[in-house]
Amino acid sequence: MKTDKKMWMLGLMALITVGVQAAGRIPGNAEHPPNMIFILTDDLGYGDVSCLNPERGKIKTPNMDQLAAEGMTFTDAHTSSSVCTPTRYSILTGRYNWRSRLQKQVLMGFDQPLIEDERMTVADLLKQQGYNTACIGKWHLGLGMPTVNNEPMNAEGLSNVDWKGTIAGGPVDLGFDYYYGISASLNIPPYIYIENDRFVGDEIVMHKKGRKGPKEKNFDDVQTLPILTQKTIEYIEQQDAATPFFIYCSLTSPHTPLVPTDEWKGKSGLGDYGDFVMHTDAVIGEIVQALDNKGLGENTIVIVTSDNGTSKWCGTKKLLEQGHHFSAQYRGSKGDLWDGGHRVPFFVRWPAGVQAGTTCNQLVSLNDFMATCAELTGADIPDEAGEDSVSFLPALSGEKITSGRAGVIHHSFSGHFAYRLGKWKLLLAKSSGGWTAPTEAEAPADAPSAQLYDMEVDPGETNNLYESHPEVVERLLKQLKAEVARGRSTDGMQQKNDVDNIVLWKSGAE
Repeated sequence: MKTDKKMWMLGLMALITVGVQAAGRIPGNAEHPPNMIFILTDDLGYGDVSCLNPERGKIKTPNMDQLAAEGMTFTDAHTSSSVCTPTRYSILTGRYNWRSRLQKQVLMGFDQPLIEDERMTVADLLKQQGYNTACIGKWHLGLGMPTVNNEPMNAEGLSNVDWKGTIAGGPVDLGFDYYYGISASLNIPPYIYIENDRFVGDEIVMHKKGRKGPKEKNFDDVQTLPILTQKTIEYIEQQDAATPFFIYCSLTSPHTPLVPTDEWKGKSGLGDYGDFVMHTDAVIGEIVQALDNKGLGENTIVIVTSDNGTSKWCGTKKLLEQGHHFSAQYRGSKGDLWDGGHRVPFFVRWPAGVQAGTTCNQLVSLNDFMATCAELTGADIPDEAGEDSVSFLPALSGEKITSGRAGVIHHSFSGHFAYRLGKWKLLLAKSSGGWTAPTEAEAPADAPSAQLYDMEVDPGETNNLYESHPEVVERLLKQLKAEVARGRSTDGMQQKNDVDNIVLWKSGAE
């Protein structure tokens, strides 16, 4: 149930939007605002898509290549974090993840909700604009699990979870009309589907492999991706041109466990990871085809991206030995501050509004989805929402993105910070800031306390200029500190972070 504060805020948005519509300021007059499908893959690296990495990539991704040919490719798009939970928080709220209570790492399947009930989400915004809204797939943002007699959860065996009870704080409490999916990843219990705010299934057993935990007796991780695909297609088939819709389709692939169906096993020649990437690409093709078959493709914005870079647990060492550079020309992978951790594929297909075969090299963040939706629909975002979101709508027509935000803040699995401003990137870490060797613990004793790179001439982050360009370091660090302290990085009233003392220097203060 939404709080009174959130209901008041949404009501205010409705009044503002009516005024905006009356003034005729909605882009294109928005009599028929575009549908939106945001497809979020899980751990898909920038170099895993063949059109982004034609010379150093070995995986065939014809459907994403086709999206690029039919729409716009963003070459400098970044997640707010190099791991999944925090990135998902930022996509749905337009707010940097580290402004929340989660300062590092990710949530587990039984953790409490990270998005507060009163915080506006993209789904709230679009629902207020008359959209049907659905979330299908991996949630991984915490849920209020029901327990027997509402007693505290029993950490030993989780034996007091009420599997027939009502789940709180999930998608249907945060602006989505419909939800079908799982609480976290396929390697994090519980292994059971959720529909709206209820568990699906009758008998709970204990999962014996991987991360042990409760499992619905018939749950089969190999079938999860096909099931989520079918649920997404079914939802599309239920829509019509009269009412706009938004689908947040959060796939479980190609995250571990690597479980491509038999149809895809052996197809890549690179092992299970390559096969699972190809399976994921095929799913994207199925969803887009269903949209086109329904006759809704022309005025639907389809975004395909990833929550972070490729995971080392997918066998990155072997992939490199086989000639597949999963991060293309960029350094690092999932969990890292280096660009391989958070520079991700980002394709936008919108036949009615985006010229086919175009490219955008401007710096954007996945946080920017909320502000883009607001500009598309003529809605205003209250000061208490979307604090770090900038509309990339101008870029879709080849124009420059303008905003009061100076740069983009990056964040790693361990909570290390980096700041990107123009061509410069400052990393407040001695090394990867994540899982790629050398990690912070493995960095040489005499390593500089931070890193500075000119991304125009050194996209692979190999020549550390930290000690030779102190004036650039000072400028970027000052800007980073200011944006952290203000509670926002965009224009608007100062806001408050959920944590009073956000530690910028995790590997020792400068």
